[in-house]
Amino acid sequence: MEVTSPLTFEISGEPFLLEKRIRLLHAIEEHGSISKAAKAVPMSYKSAWEAVDAMNSLSPEPIVIRETGGKDGGGTTITAYGVMLLKNYALLREEHSRFLARLSELTDIENGAFKTIGRLGLQISARNQIQAEVTGVVPGEVNAKVSLKLKSGQELLSIITEEAVENLHIEAGQTVTAICKSSNVEIVQESVENRVENRLGGTIIQVEKDTLNVKVSVDIGNHDRIVSVMPLEKAQHLILTEGSRVVVAVDAKNIMVGR
Repeated sequence: MEVTSPLTFEISGEPFLLEKRIRLLHAIEEHGSISKAAKAVPMSYKSAWEAVDAMNSLSPEPIVIRETGGKDGGGTTITAYGVMLLKNYALLREEHSRFLARLSELTDIENGAFKTIGRLGLQISARNQIQAEVTGVVPGEVNAKVSLKLKSGQELLSIITEEAVENLHIEAGQTVTAICKSSNVEIVQESVENRVENRLGGTIIQVEKDTLNVKVSVDIGNHDRIVSVMPLEKAQHLILTEGSRVVVAVDAKNIMVGR
């Protein structure tokens, strides 16, 4: 038994993008003709135009336009906005399929046991969650080394269990989320040596203090931020001013990977 579910988008409570409409848009993009696209889906010519009119009516911009004239007598064309919608839908469809696959793994549908379903909606308290690309995985008997590349081009190393790599199906080329607690992020000056595996250059963009702690937000490039929280007495030995260049150091074992 499998878990399946259609992916549908609504606007103002009205169905907007359904899977059959997506197939119609792809067919229009391929054939440049509403009649040929309708046959390819398949659906009637009338239903195809009704679907197109409904999508155009609900959309903030036209998705399909009719072209008249020309040596071929005109045709039907997907707009640039429509092409963008198709690309975004494909990405969301991939995530939707991944969610359903994970749901099947976590639940015993045959026996009606859905106790673990809440894990799918789990939210974590770790402050730092940064998108990264997996550039390599080095397996080990117990732990594996996962190399990550951030949007800025800077690199991270995460050491997680081999079991986690297998359960999450982590492999090179995937987009994942690098996760670490703010208390595990160390701030050092650029000139200071540090043996921690991960050292990211950045610029302090915000410093907040209370009677016990200091929270430092660092821009590490391409709109990625990482936050460090440290005791006030430790911060007194550092130059923590907005605009200062610093190095963010994080132990590889303190970086979790999510997907």
